[in-house]
Amino acid sequence: MPKTSNIRIFVDIKDLKTGQVVELGKEQAHYLLSVMRLEDGAKISVFNGISGEFDCRLIINGKKTASLQIVDKTKDFKTVPDIWLLFAPLKKDNTDFVVEKSTELGVSAIFPVITEYTISDKVKTQRWKAQSIEAAEQSRRLDVPEIFEPLSLKEVLSKWDKKRKLFFMDETGAGSSFFQKTNQMTEPLAFLIGPEGGFSVQELETLRACPFAHAISLGPRILRAETAAIASLACWQAIKGDWQ
Repeated sequence: MPKTSNIRIFVDIKDLKTGQVVELGKEQAHYLLSVMRLEDGAKISVFNGISGEFDCRLIINGKKTASLQIVDKTKDFKTVPDIWLLFAPLKKDNTDFVVEKSTELGVSAIFPVITEYTISDKVKTQRWKAQSIEAAEQSRRLDVPEIFEPLSLKEVLSKWDKKRKLFFMDETGAGSSFFQKTNQMTEPLAFLIGPEGGFSVQELETLRACPFAHAISLGPRILRAETAAIASLACWQAIKGDWQ
């Protein structure tokens, strides 16, 4: 009898329903057949970010090809809080960490922002998308965050939807305490984290002049950019988010 697996994968198909057969791409088929060495008939969970989660049966069509037959719906779709993370791209491993952990923490969108002191302007959004899909699969969330194409901070602010409040981390200490601002942190909202060198003086002046932007502080110590990103999301989730 085939083993029941704990594997969960994302399929980029708009609609899923019981009885449907889903053809797997080469990479997913290779992962299930050659890496995980699953047998024909193995049970796998799938989600598409729209329809919820389903139990499926693995159908092995050949040495390198496979499909999934949807057996039963196990979870209805539920959206994550409407919270975005904007951050200046960091060194490769640190950026990978932010993308992975922010996905686990339930952000609805990840937005790379190029600032004056950004150390890396090479943003590989396809890589980010792959990382966020893997993090969503492992964390059992039912969707995958949207990954925006990079823009300069000036462009971001000029195009900003003023209905979405923007909270930026002010490392100068001039911002309000994170917890003093929590009553204002209602959805939709976004957190903006500066680069490793912080925002420039001009950028801080521009941000402070925006009526929709609010300067906040995460305490008396200067946090690394990746730490600030994850700390802000964790604090918000604990106080206002879906952890409750």
